[in-house]
Amino acid sequence: MGRLGPTEIILILVVIILLFGAKKLPDMARSLGKSARILKSEAKAMKSDDQQSAPADPPHAGQQDQAAPRTIQAAPGDVTSSRPVTEPTDTTKR
Repeated sequence: MGRLGPTEIILILVVIILLFGAKKLPDMARSLGKSARILKSEAKAMKSDDQQSAPADPPHAGQQDQAAPRTIQAAPGDVTSSRPVTEPTDTTKR
């Protein structure tokens, strides 16, 4: 049960053609190729970016409290403007 013979491969191809149709298969293959190229280029960019800027020291826990307030951006069709958001603070004593 590990090897596929030529008969099984032909049967699988026939089922795929029947399910998706002969007209959709080239489009699906094209989009799959585009996705693979994008994934490959993004992985390559992340790898080169990681090598260029590796942080020397991890950020301290106290720096999180001093960060600027985050802003929620309005959607393009939204009439309200952006507004600052106050982050919930942890008031429990440990």
